[in-house]
Amino acid sequence: MNTELFEEYPIPKAIAKLALPTILGMLINIIYNMADTFFVAQTQDQNQVAAVTLCLPIFMLLTSLGNIFAIGGGSYVSRLLGENELKKIKNVTSFSFYICIIMGLICSIFFIIFIDPILKFIGTSENTYDFSKSYLLILALGAPFICLQTALGGIVRAEGASKESMIGMMIGAILNIILDPIMILNMNMGVTGAALATIIGNIASCIYYIYYFIFKKTCLSINIKDFVFKKEIIKNILFIGIPVSLNTILISAANIILNNFAVSYSDTVVTALGISSRVNTIAIMLLLGLAQGAQPFIGYNYASKNYKRMNQAIKFSMIWAVIIGTTTFLVTFIFAEQIVKMFLTEPPEIIEYGRYFIRANMSVCTILGIQFILMSTFQAMGKGGSALIVSLCRQGFAFVPALIIGNMLFQLNGIVWAQPFADLVSVFVSCTMYIFIYRKIKHKENS
Repeated sequence: MNTELFEEYPIPKAIAKLALPTILGMLINIIYNMADTFFVAQTQDQNQVAAVTLCLPIFMLLTSLGNIFAIGGGSYVSRLLGENELKKIKNVTSFSFYICIIMGLICSIFFIIFIDPILKFIGTSENTYDFSKSYLLILALGAPFICLQTALGGIVRAEGASKESMIGMMIGAILNIILDPIMILNMNMGVTGAALATIIGNIASCIYYIYYFIFKKTCLSINIKDFVFKKEIIKNILFIGIPVSLNTILISAANIILNNFAVSYSDTVVTALGISSRVNTIAIMLLLGLAQGAQPFIGYNYASKNYKRMNQAIKFSMIWAVIIGTTTFLVTFIFAEQIVKMFLTEPPEIIEYGRYFIRANMSVCTILGIQFILMSTFQAMGKGGSALIVSLCRQGFAFVPALIIGNMLFQLNGIVWAQPFADLVSVFVSCTMYIFIYRKIKHKENS
């Protein structure tokens, strides 16, 4: 437990030590998320690429369940570290480990039983149905590992062990990247190979994290003897974890709605949107890496009532979020066409669609990170209600109406610009909420 990092390190050094490994892990994650789409695209079958896109919301749903414990449990661990409650930390982490496995098993059973209705719901067409079913079946079988890998990475990071969290992410991601061309192309398995590579990578990450819990010097625990079913633990994990999970669930739901609208235009539009969303993930992952890396520091200092140091960390993180967001926007805007051609060059309209979709999706990257920093701040403070409002705003209250109205009034242009509009609204809402919360903190500090 590195309390010196939280209490004495200069802000830039502390945030760098926590965030850089997380960002590096996210970079590997970006490559591995894009690898499935890239290598599937090398089959030159746009229907297989579309199938990966259509199943992405299901994968995101599974990671969202893991995030209940990664962020909810992790936030609670950070605050308990600030309060030096080491015994409670063992109870929280053991509870998170076993309940996460149970939730993953429930998801496996549900997806297998209802696979056909789910495929219809996510917007598969006659051309993409069989490919999507093959991909989704493998995801369903590996659901417990997807949930657990996400949960354990967040919990390890909450202790301040960002390097170890990054290593776990990298093990799974690198293995996935190695297996993708072998299974998709050499073994001619297509989307089935992509799904298998993903699950094997997640299993490898889980094995590493379990090794860390058992053999490394840590205040965390997965010992069944530390498992307790207490209202206090459940409340603290769910109060923060559910808003975060809900955010990802809403993203999944929004993507399903978006894909259903896109299918009404053509499978080519679905494929181009899939490529665009993978590129947009670059900015989101980098910004999330920064936000999640800073979260334990913010949570520790909030619990220790060192509000000045906490706010300095938030401001520093925001500055770097704007720098990262601006850089990714400029690079992807300039090289949008070349990026699309990395995946597919046929049919010709996919290049035109993809270039336009990428530029539209990346248009608000400059300020998007502010939202993620403040979201992590609300989580670190234990303010689940505020985090929930921002989540609902970005993917619910703002995005879904913008998508529906945009499609009615502007057709394809309307659905493409719905997410940038929702991001602008959510940045404004999160900034307004933080100003209000910080004024209350200052008032409490001065009274």
